[in-house]
Amino acid sequence: MKLKQLLKKFILPLVALFVFCLNANAQTVTVKGKVSDDKGLPLPGVTVRLKGTNKGVSTNINGAYSISYPGTGTLNFSAIGYIPKEIKLTGQTEINVVLPEDNQAISEVVVTALGIKRDKRVLSYSSQEVKGAELVQGKDPNIVNDIAGKVSGVQITSSSGNPGSSTRIVVRGASSFYGDNNALMVIDGIPIDNSETGNLNSGPGTSRIADLDPNIVESINVLKGAAATALYGSLGANGVIIITTKTGSAGKKATVSFSSDFSSENPLLPQIQSKYAQGTNGQFYDGTTLKTSTSWGPLMDTLKINGQAAKKYNQSDLFFKTGHTYNNVVSINGGGEASNYYISYSNFNQQGTVPTTSFIRNSLFAKYGAKILPNLTTTFQLNYSNSQNDRLPEGWALESPVWTIFTAPISYNLLPYENGDGTQRLYRYSRNNPYWVLNNISNKSGVNRFMPTFTADYKPLKWLTVTERFGADVYVEQDKYHESANSVSNPNGRIVVNNANFRQINNDLIISGNHQFGDFNIDGVLGNNIFSQYTENSYANGVGLSVADLDNISSASTVSYSESHALVRRIGFYLQTNIDYKKFLILSLTGRYDGSSVLSTSNNFYPYGSAAASFIFSEFFSKDFQDVMNLGKFRVSYATVGGSNVGAYSLTTPYYSQTIRNITFPYQGQSGFLLSSTLGNPFLKNERINEFEAGFETGFFNNRISLEASYFAKKTVDGIIPGVSIAPSTGYSGTTVNTGVMQNKGIELLLTVVPVKTRDFNWSVTMNFTRTRNKVLNLYGDLQQLGNGFTSLIVGQPYGIIYGTRYARNAQGKLLIDAGGLPYADDTQGIIGNTNPDWTGGFSSNLRYKQFNLSFFFDVKKGGDIQNNVDGYGYFYGTPKVTENRGPRVVDGISAVTGQPNTISVNGQAYYQRINGITESVIQDGTYIKLRNVSVGYTVKPLWLKSTPFKTLNFSVTGRNLWIYAPHFTGGDPEVSSFGASNGAQGIYSFSTPTSRSIDFSLKFTL
Repeated sequence: MKLKQLLKKFILPLVALFVFCLNANAQTVTVKGKVSDDKGLPLPGVTVRLKGTNKGVSTNINGAYSISYPGTGTLNFSAIGYIPKEIKLTGQTEINVVLPEDNQAISEVVVTALGIKRDKRVLSYSSQEVKGAELVQGKDPNIVNDIAGKVSGVQITSSSGNPGSSTRIVVRGASSFYGDNNALMVIDGIPIDNSETGNLNSGPGTSRIADLDPNIVESINVLKGAAATALYGSLGANGVIIITTKTGSAGKKATVSFSSDFSSENPLLPQIQSKYAQGTNGQFYDGTTLKTSTSWGPLMDTLKINGQAAKKYNQSDLFFKTGHTYNNVVSINGGGEASNYYISYSNFNQQGTVPTTSFIRNSLFAKYGAKILPNLTTTFQLNYSNSQNDRLPEGWALESPVWTIFTAPISYNLLPYENGDGTQRLYRYSRNNPYWVLNNISNKSGVNRFMPTFTADYKPLKWLTVTERFGADVYVEQDKYHESANSVSNPNGRIVVNNANFRQINNDLIISGNHQFGDFNIDGVLGNNIFSQYTENSYANGVGLSVADLDNISSASTVSYSESHALVRRIGFYLQTNIDYKKFLILSLTGRYDGSSVLSTSNNFYPYGSAAASFIFSEFFSKDFQDVMNLGKFRVSYATVGGSNVGAYSLTTPYYSQTIRNITFPYQGQSGFLLSSTLGNPFLKNERINEFEAGFETGFFNNRISLEASYFAKKTVDGIIPGVSIAPSTGYSGTTVNTGVMQNKGIELLLTVVPVKTRDFNWSVTMNFTRTRNKVLNLYGDLQQLGNGFTSLIVGQPYGIIYGTRYARNAQGKLLIDAGGLPYADDTQGIIGNTNPDWTGGFSSNLRYKQFNLSFFFDVKKGGDIQNNVDGYGYFYGTPKVTENRGPRVVDGISAVTGQPNTISVNGQAYYQRINGITESVIQDGTYIKLRNVSVGYTVKPLWLKSTPFKTLNFSVTGRNLWIYAPHFTGGDPEVSSFGASNGAQGIYSFSTPTSRSIDFSLKFTL
């Protein structure tokens, strides 16, 4: 009896516990396997999720996965572009899955205006995406340069090879006459500033997009037309660059990734003569007892100095150095069941080819997303960067060392740069010795920048989402220019201090919904935007440095100071509706009502919007035909958007501090101000852009071949024209008006082909083509021409015409020759060039064979004139390569004296010094073909890494600007625009720091 009680009391519970433990142990099962497509190729990045839970993983580069489950359940396999699949779990430990391609998916989901994700297949406007991996492959510190030539309809022009120099990005041609034509930059739904800042002397500054680390970018999507950008209001009138940053992976253990890059850069130099010494008319000047700026002396091969053969000095090789760039990035990626995080730190250090120049950037990026409630998700991110830029003056400024290097005689040794008494050692009577500049002139810029963003998505209903997104862009910039005493341009020395504070705040409250009504699927967006931008700038100029080697403005004997403040506010209300009927007919309607603080009270609120439609005719194809042509789509849109390209307080007529005769105020303690000579216009309204767009998209053989073609026609009306002349009787010289009219028309083509796609070998090719035609239709009344920097605006001509001194010609176009046998300038100036290219294009190829990959990219531009000032001024000095031909010549032309063909012979010096004064002589065709990028890489097999701490390991070598074919251009790089990203600084090549040819070595691994 006692035994039975003992069994009941102890043994049976023990047995039950044993069975429970066995059962508990049996509940946890790990299943492994591979996911491939219907051709047997592994599919990386496939989401493998345990249905009904937050537990999930992604397949690796070989399509492999591993996930644990409690004995039973359902696994869901999904990937964009593939038909999802579910597998019942009943204790299996290995499951291999094949996901067929979804013929209905054209490519993938892309990020559009306001950060809204949409299926590219149903978009009713043109956009083009570039993946982050492709951007990083370019190895450029400025992410904009990495998309140059890759996106149709977009023209990107770098300004200089100086580290950190600005870049101009224009979508579908210039839309504003004098306002900013650069595309709007948006990071994760928040507009950011991309102003050009930092330069206190001649030459370009830095585009502030350079503060962004390209390694944190997941993708870039370019919204080109007004229909695509209407939701951004007047900010998006010039196109929008949508930048999406990387996000952590939920339900994934932390992984640590590290990449390290090292590159060397060598300058691309203009063609300089290497035969003739310093002097004039064949007579030698030694630069010491006889000085001159010209190199029209004797042949170096025949020149002897003190009985010895003269030594040649290759000034460029001696001055420029091999630049070096170091870039190290470490990131952590992971997340829990209801959260994700991504943290990245990068250190970028670029030492330029001009000694003492550099760009150093330290960036920290952190993003954390969490599911607070089942229907509430939040994301917070912070992007912080600190950049330090050291540059030197460029262009034709007297302080520019590049000018002197390109024009210095090869017979003169520029070192040492000082005489025994400490004065500069010069071979001519003006311009600083370039080596003296390196040690006595500096332009330093430091920027601390914060870009926080907070987003909350709340779903009160399954089909309704409320989004609150707040973001800011705040930076403080400190710039300082120092020029020591004894400088040729400022003998008493000069210090400039410039401090800038920038604060931009953007808030969007968005209500979005999606609902199915029978055959109709309707989604809508209703929102409010509040935008505020504050700038504060203080500028101090000190001259007459009384204390040597004291780099402080307090050492200046005279200091002038100015400060400015500007606050601009915008408020907008917007609505967008997309109606999808049976997945083949899509109608999209957008409306926005904006208010701007910079416009007159009678015009400061203005409406605009868009209507767009897509017809996907491939939905009517049979299943068999869809296997051949899986997509066919027509799209058409019309949109009107506004651009308030008006500076703060432009409606009024301000007072300015004055200089009267030789008296500059403040004078003897007395301030002096007068009204501006330009009358403010209190009735200014926004510019308006009306655009029509039509497109055609096709996909064949599951998008192995895809083609996108677009035509656009946009017209700017009410264009803002500042400074037009008015009657002097008003007391003013000019005013600002809303009278400009300009049009842009063009076509864009994008072709993608995947000729080979197997397990071991994959090859894809992408080509794009853009042809844009621009014309200025009206300026102001009968006014036919206005200046715009180095270019001109002329009615009936394209935007960006080069207007200047031209050759005198007869009615048949032949050069007129004077009595001395030389051509001469016409009495009146005229059109001598057009900076706009005839067309642009790009060709990229990506090949992968097993673990090896090879990619290369060609960038092509046909036409687009350049004013080559290196040759222009060099003609006088005798330094361009072409001046090596100095023998007598008879210039082909008609004698203005006799009317007969010219027969008078002249020497090379007389000829080139004559055409030095004729700008037309240095207008060169900027056609080029660039092998912009070549990359070779190897990814180590994961199988080989099993016994190591590495999960992935990759090596690559990348070359940039390896080959440039520019048959009509004699400078180093026909892409450069020497004076920055502004409208009027395009199409000029003038003694800027040369761009570089570089080789980059990269190592990447994941732990």
